[in-house]
Amino acid sequence: MAVDELDTRILRLLLKQPRTSVREYARLLGVARGTVQARLDRLERDGVITGTGPVLSPAALGHPVLAFVHIEVTQGHLDEVGDALARVPEIVEAFSITGGGDLLTRVVARDNAHLEDVVQKLISLPGVVRTRSEVALRERVPHRLLPLVESVGRTRRGQ
Repeated sequence: MAVDELDTRILRLLLKQPRTSVREYARLLGVARGTVQARLDRLERDGVITGTGPVLSPAALGHPVLAFVHIEVTQGHLDEVGDALARVPEIVEAFSITGGGDLLTRVVARDNAHLEDVVQKLISLPGVVRTRSEVALRERVPHRLLPLVESVGRTRRGQ
């Protein structure tokens, strides 16, 4: 799907000012409100915009420890383990991966002891062979998409 310059400008505003109205986006961009709404609808329909909810802080919810847990799975049990991971509230993301292990999970915990309890729960799941954990010390680059949006916009302009 092609993201043009106006789409890029809309996405930039959406990322920088997510609680602003469509009418205000239109005013800031100097285009009709209907144009902005139509673009937003298309970006949602095409899967560029996948959500509009608030971004929550696990640390502020009492879970300041972040770890990445690699999980090796018995062959043929990836789907069952994935389904079981979805029932563990401390797992905030899980991905099938290549390389060392089969799954990579992002796990949050109240403290190191709680993290150990979560890892023990993972190890006990049917189909899990072993785990390897890495505790994040400090976030160096927060989750962000604005630089990518701007890069895509520059690429489109240069074509």
